Amino acid sequence: MLLEKLRREICELHQELPRNNLVVWTSGNVSGRDQESKLVVIKPSGVMYPDLTPDRMVVLDLEGKIMEGKLKPSSDTATHLYIYRHCPDVNGIVHTHSTFATAFAAAGKPIPPVLTAICDEFGGGIPLGGFALIGDEAIGKEVVRSIGNSPAILMQNHGVFTVGKSARAAVKAAVMVEDAARTVYYAMQLGIPISIPDDMVARLHKRYKEQYGQ
Repeated sequence: MLLEKLRREICELHQELPRNNLVVWTSGNVSGRDQESKLVVIKPSGVMYPDLTPDRMVVLDLEGKIMEGKLKPSSDTATHLYIYRHCPDVNGIVHTHSTFATAFAAAGKPIPPVLTAICDEFGGGIPLGGFALIGDEAIGKEVVRSIGNSPAILMQNHGVFTVGKSARAAVKAAVMVEDAARTVYYAMQLGIPISIPDDMVARLHKRYKEQYGQ
């Protein structure tokens, strides 16, 4: 089986999406790129999460040619592949319609840097991309244009895309986006959240990147 280790990893990471309440039914997807072969592993379209197995993952090249897999790839495949072609440091991409983050996307609002956790994880507020139709490269183009240095972006009227140096990093970013969005939403019910100054945002992000963890 082609890219067996990566297929197993991507299959396992998909289970984190419903586990963290980021998706319902068959929505959402995770992909990962193998740096050596440049091939991409992605979820098959319309398959329930409990039914996903490594052998059901689809392997494609960066132009969308199916290299291995019997099922049709995710309807967001063109988006994933466009991002990979234009972002060489990205090796993992996640798409969700997680409730609170997507509420911000529906309202056309970015998530401001009003929590230290947002500064830590995202290095600033979570940006908002413009509206784009699903199915071709339009969303991928808007993600690349608007995401900046953030690992996450809200796409207007659509949902969340996150990127990472690995698929696991992209999944973590998707979990943290929803966690931040939920807290900021509740804070907005109490009043106007207090933004953290840019210099403090930079210091918090630097400390987190350089000192947090083992």
